[in-house]
Amino acid sequence: MTTETAAERLVRIGEVARGAGVSVRAVRYYEQQGLLTAERSPSGQRLYRQDAVTLVRFFQQMYAAGLTSQRILELLPCWDSGHTDAEQRAMLRAERDRIQAKVDNLQAALDRLDEVIGSTDTHP
Repeated sequence: MTTETAAERLVRIGEVARGAGVSVRAVRYYEQQGLLTAERSPSGQRLYRQDAVTLVRFFQQMYAAGLTSQRILELLPCWDSGHTDAEQRAMLRAERDRIQAKVDNLQAALDRLDEVIGSTDTHP
């Protein structure tokens, strides 16, 4: 009988993909980019740490925000340690500023669209 805790349990690639809402292909891509590491079962199946689902969700958010695989890779040491160095913090601030500029531009477009909708609501 094996006594493994949830933290020690490894999950298959399909479980990671389903849990994170991505394709198996995406999980393989993250592994190819060096963002995830897998162990192999005796039969060769990829097995990931329990936190892989959370990591993949984080990757998805960072990609959606426009970060590259390289930038995300630079952040991974912080994931386990919970700490960043000055260079990482500077990069994070620069990325945040870039994303904020996008948000501001989108908000301006949304505001303008609302104006157009408002002014055309009175027309048939």
